[in-house]
Amino acid sequence: MRIFLTLIALFFAAPGMAQDGPPPVTIVIHGGAGALAPGRYTPEEEAAFQAKLTEALNAGYAVLESGGAALDAVEAAIVLMEDAPMFNAGKGAVFTRDGENELDSSIMDGATLNAGAVAGVTRVKNPIKLARAVMEKSEHVMFARDGAEKFARENGLEMVKPGYFKTEHRWAAYKKALEEEKKKDKDAALFHDFKYGTVGAVALDANGNLAAGTSTGGMMMKKYGRVGDTPIIGAGTFADNKSCAVSSTGWGEYFIRLTIARDICAQVEYQGKTVEEAADDVINHRLQDMGADGGVIVLAPDGSYAMTFNSKGMFRGVKNADTELVAIYGEEE
Repeated sequence: MRIFLTLIALFFAAPGMAQDGPPPVTIVIHGGAGALAPGRYTPEEEAAFQAKLTEALNAGYAVLESGGAALDAVEAAIVLMEDAPMFNAGKGAVFTRDGENELDSSIMDGATLNAGAVAGVTRVKNPIKLARAVMEKSEHVMFARDGAEKFARENGLEMVKPGYFKTEHRWAAYKKALEEEKKKDKDAALFHDFKYGTVGAVALDANGNLAAGTSTGGMMMKKYGRVGDTPIIGAGTFADNKSCAVSSTGWGEYFIRLTIARDICAQVEYQGKTVEEAADDVINHRLQDMGADGGVIVLAPDGSYAMTFNSKGMFRGVKNADTELVAIYGEEE
C-alpha cells in the first residue's frame, strides 16, 4: 500500500502535471548573449539597456496581469525590443556582408504547438508580428524573403523602407568589419562578438499556457541568404505546455545542429529534469563541448525559469508577482 501511495505522489509531481492553484503568470526576456564583460558599456549605456529591458518586461507582464494570453505578452515584449535601436532585431539590426539588413523571427504557442516563422525580410517593421500572422493566417510554418513580404502586405502589416533599420552605430561597425576583412584571411571579419544580439521572450499566462518568440537581425557580415537558428522551430524557439518554452540567442549554426530549444524541453518532458538542469546540460555541456556559446531563457508550466548562458553576459530579465529583475553581465546585478 505504501509503495502504491508513493507512486501516486510521484505521478502527480511529474513535470507538466497540473499544479495546485492558478499558475504564477511570468515573463522572461532576453536581448542577446555575447562578450558582455563588465566595463564594455558606459554607465549611461547600461542604464539605457536596463530601462528598455524593464519596459519590455512591464509591457509583457501587463498583458498577463490583465488575464491576457502568453502569445500576446511575448509579442508585446518583442515588439518593444524590435523598435529599440540598441538591440539586433528590427531597427538597429546588424548588416550583412552586402550591406543590407535581413531579419528573421519566429513564435510558438505551447497550447497547440502551432508556430510561425519568417526569414530574410527587409521591409517588415516588426517581424514578430509577421511570424504570428504566418502562424494564425496561413497553413504554413515559415515564409522567406519576397514571399514573406508579399504575405505581410496581404495581411496589412506595417511596411517600411529598408533604410528604416539602419543606425549609425551598426553602420560604423559594418564599415570597420569590411576594413578588418581586407587585412585578414577570408571570414576573419566574423568576429566572435558579431554572432549575437537576438531578442526573445517566453511567457506563462493565467490559463497555464506557454508561448515563446524570438527575433533577430542575424550575424554581422553574414553571407548571402544565410539563415540562423531564430526562425527554426526547435532550434531558436520552442514551446509546449507539457514541458517548457524556450528562446535562444547565440551562434546560430550550432543551435541548429543541436536543436537547442527542443532538446531542453525534451529533457524536461522525458527525463523529468527541471528547466535549470536541462538548460545547464545543453548550454554548459553540449553546446560548450562543440566550442560554441550563447544562452537561453526557459520557462516551465509551474512558473520556474532559467536564464542560462556560457558567454560573458546576456541581456535578460524576468517578472512575476514576486520578482522583477534585469541584468546584463555574468552575475545578477
